[in-house]
Amino acid sequence: MNLKPLNDRVLVKRLESEEKTAGGLYIPDTAKEKPSRGEVVAVGPGKHTDDGKLIPMAVKAGDTVLFNKYAGTEVKLDGVEHLVMREDDILAVITGETGRK
Repeated sequence: MNLKPLNDRVLVKRLESEEKTAGGLYIPDTAKEKPSRGEVVAVGPGKHTDDGKLIPMAVKAGDTVLFNKYAGTEVKLDGVEHLVMREDDILAVITGETGRK
């Protein structure tokens, strides 16, 4: 199924959280929080101002982003959980990550 966000909405796929702590302890599934990082899958065209001008999106498909813990609406696409959120709910674009898969 394809989903095309409207206006300033963004479709984000959550990235998996770490399995163990920096000290080497494994985190059980029951203690894990939902990750607040994700990969942008699709973006809408942008936000319209009151006078009708289009403000383009600052994020693009493929960007890794950090978002609010309670941001967005959960949707399932082909059995995979995604979030549809406003661009305003995105806090930052993560760049230059090394050692992550």
